[in-house]
Amino acid sequence: MRSKIAIVTGGSRGLGKNTVLHLAQKGVDVIFTYRSQQAEAEAVVSAAEQAGVRAAALQLDVADCRAFGGFAAQVQDLLREQWRREQFDFLVNNAGIGINASFTDTAETQFDQLMNIHFKGVFFLTQALLPLLADGGRIVNLSTGLTRFALPGFAAYASMKGAIEVLTKYLAKELGPRGIAVNVVAPGAIETDFGGGVVRDNAQINAHIAAQTALGRVGVPDDIGGVIAALLSDDNRWINAQRIEASGGMFL
Repeated sequence: MRSKIAIVTGGSRGLGKNTVLHLAQKGVDVIFTYRSQQAEAEAVVSAAEQAGVRAAALQLDVADCRAFGGFAAQVQDLLREQWRREQFDFLVNNAGIGINASFTDTAETQFDQLMNIHFKGVFFLTQALLPLLADGGRIVNLSTGLTRFALPGFAAYASMKGAIEVLTKYLAKELGPRGIAVNVVAPGAIETDFGGGVVRDNAQINAHIAAQTALGRVGVPDDIGGVIAALLSDDNRWINAQRIEASGGMFL
């Protein structure tokens, strides 16, 4: 039986790295992107290979739509050379950044950066990779708990993720004839370097979030990578067009 192949954007660190490693543990081969940290990416490749799968890292700036055609060609060449395949099976649109600014203080440059990475980039990268995505495949987009509850400082960021949640439904509808299921995972607050690592490193913020979470703690990367990997398993093939929040029950 041939192995499945996943593409994960932003797989060298944080939730993307955790997703790559969870997929590897489930026997899924992985191609992932990184923006600038090649050494970190190579370490993730080694860790995935130690789990017994094939892995590769490709450089990509997900904010630069002009690069997507060339990236798709790179993926096609890599699939042919390393896998003797023409298509991959799963796409995880994970790459992202966090900008914390009040609505009144959000600059147009910040807005554009968030849009290019979190919405425009996801839209057109998915479009560029669709010819290489196998019929019956899956797409998982990443959103945030901040589309359900509102916290000051995330108006622009959460708006982009709200757009992703709407896009997910449209992708599920339009790609349904190809048997492609599309879902969105919305993490709550997670202890990573995201947004400068404030949730991980600021004890007061960490404790406040934990107190507002039903399970009594802040999330860690393992809480999310496992959800994404599980969603891509055959057991969950009938889940489609759904927003799945993985927040431990924040702000219920």
